[in-house]
Amino acid sequence: MAIELKVPEVGESITEVMIGVWKKNVGDSVSTDETVVEIESDKATVELPSPSDGVVSSILKQAGEQAVVGEVIGYLEAVSSSQTTPATTPESPASLQAQSVDVRHRVGSTVIGSVQPASGAGPVMPAAARVLGEAGVSPGAVSGSGPGQRVTKADATSAVSASSSPTASTIASVKSEPQPAMTGTTAISSSEMSRSERPVLMSPMRRRIAERLVEAQHQAALLTTFNEVDMTSVMELRKKFKDNFVDRHGVKLGFMSFFVRAAVEALNVVPQVNAEFRDPHIVYRDFCDIGIAVGGGKGLVVPILRNAEQMNFAQIEQSIGDFARRAADNKVKLEELQGGTFTISNGGVYGSMLSTPIINPPQSGILGLHAIQERPVAVDGQVVVRPMMYVALSYDHRIVDGREAVTFLKRIKEM
Repeated sequence: MAIELKVPEVGESITEVMIGVWKKNVGDSVSTDETVVEIESDKATVELPSPSDGVVSSILKQAGEQAVVGEVIGYLEAVSSSQTTPATTPESPASLQAQSVDVRHRVGSTVIGSVQPASGAGPVMPAAARVLGEAGVSPGAVSGSGPGQRVTKADATSAVSASSSPTASTIASVKSEPQPAMTGTTAISSSEMSRSERPVLMSPMRRRIAERLVEAQHQAALLTTFNEVDMTSVMELRKKFKDNFVDRHGVKLGFMSFFVRAAVEALNVVPQVNAEFRDPHIVYRDFCDIGIAVGGGKGLVVPILRNAEQMNFAQIEQSIGDFARRAADNKVKLEELQGGTFTISNGGVYGSMLSTPIINPPQSGILGLHAIQERPVAVDGQVVVRPMMYVALSYDHRIVDGREAVTFLKRIKEM
């Protein structure tokens, strides 16, 4: 019996999605609730589980193609659980020969391996094209194992691995060849240099991020103010309590919890930064839903700490750690990304020393943290070396005046 695989509801007002990675190919067996394919929306990536034990019989939408909610993107052939393990059949010599890849390339006059074009290669799936493009392997050199001889990501990965790992016989032949004496630097001809371009379709999430960043630039009166924080006291507190904190709460005491607590206090002092512009009104809030920017498998995501004003250090660290782990696997829930009254972004984890973050509309402020660096500073008339961090507040000048923005950062600095 054929079972339809339909695009599920992925969130309010979302009608179109992009097909992500197919976890199963045609002919693969699948168990109930096992992930068959990833669906990407402009907010998050969701997994489509199998409704039954079965075998994937058809894939109608390939990775990178658009689909609408409720559309059939593939079929399963239902089978009993005892039938889902396919029998192993020996491969014929012909099929083994078709899968073999000559991995010799030539640079200058020395043979170090080159990939031979494969005959009958089919269409290249987007994920496979990305892998091949990054490795510099020609798609025409890869035999496809997917439907219609499509080149899948697995095919691309295998080809890249083969091209980067010469066989023992190739290595032996290279060693046995007499090497020309080096008489200088040999120029590589332009015909041997790659200058290719490859268009890659933007994911819905990447497209939405782009739209919102441009929206913020066009609709808000953006301005950024800066200050610097002496991190000596925070680092001493972390050092003093880190072991006890882990023992009691099962999570490390990081820097982010200090800044979340400081931001909550500063937002209480300067409520305009926690407000929203809704022409002709300014909407003030008595709660702090703080977004924490974390790197995900498909890009930056900003899950929300709801009612951060009610959270202690342990709860903040546990929540951020959970968000980071799930973001890496694209498993942050859609509702966890919606809303938010203020955002904190830590570019310091990537080594950023100073930046001007962009607010997340319709929010009115974002706090940018940066790398901690030891710098000479003046303290009580003496030059001393202290661990310092630059902090930045980008804000909507329609709501927040310069005095209020500076006051906000001074409160962060004093916490």
